[in-house]
Amino acid sequence: MGRGRVELKRIENKINRQVTFSKRRNGLLKKAYELSVLCDAEVALIIFSNRGKLYEFCSTSNMLKLLEKYQNCNFGALELNRPTKDLEQTKYREYINLKDKYGSLQRYQRHLLGEDLAPLTINELEHLELQLDSSLKHIRSSKTQTMLDQLSDLETKQRMLVGANRILEDKLHEYHSESHLRPSWTVGDHYNSYNQQQQQQHAQPQWIFQHLDSDLQIGYNPVNSDDQISTTNYQNTNNIMPGWML
Repeated sequence: MGRGRVELKRIENKINRQVTFSKRRNGLLKKAYELSVLCDAEVALIIFSNRGKLYEFCSTSNMLKLLEKYQNCNFGALELNRPTKDLEQTKYREYINLKDKYGSLQRYQRHLLGEDLAPLTINELEHLELQLDSSLKHIRSSKTQTMLDQLSDLETKQRMLVGANRILEDKLHEYHSESHLRPSWTVGDHYNSYNQQQQQQHAQPQWIFQHLDSDLQIGYNPVNSDDQISTTNYQNTNNIMPGWML
């Protein structure tokens, strides 16, 4: 006798419902395992009981990767199939907002430059004046700070130069003190003595030629009595006439 067809409806008896759930749950997990092994398919099974207890099966080692794959395959396709009209409207709204911001920034820049001030009210003009005053104070403070920094740098350089100058002065004083302790003769004295010797050497040939000219004169040569006596004595001793070469 064949098995009768089971009517698909909620089992009212609590005990029978729990027994049926346990049997069919185990059979479903077994079928999922068999499907993954026989067909080499990626199978994920998630079951929550009426009490909220979780029963799951995954053919792979990571359930999250399989769920991410499922999400990309379904919800990613929905995003790609979304009508382009909504996307175009969103981009157009962003363009309008950016255009308004750009226009407001241009107007604010003209107001800072003192242009297009006619449409502004008294309160807006006062607010603009306060902003300009605060900006001017900030600029002046920045300028003052920059000048002070430059002044401090110059003072530091000045101190360095003064220290270097003092070191050079000390070295110069030491050099002068050492020069005073040296011997009295110097290079200049040696140079002066050398010049005197050179002058004497240049003057000696002229004296020799003058002496020869005076000795080689032929004829009457008046001489003093002292010169004559000395000449006679020289002749008597050497039997040589002065001025003649024998």
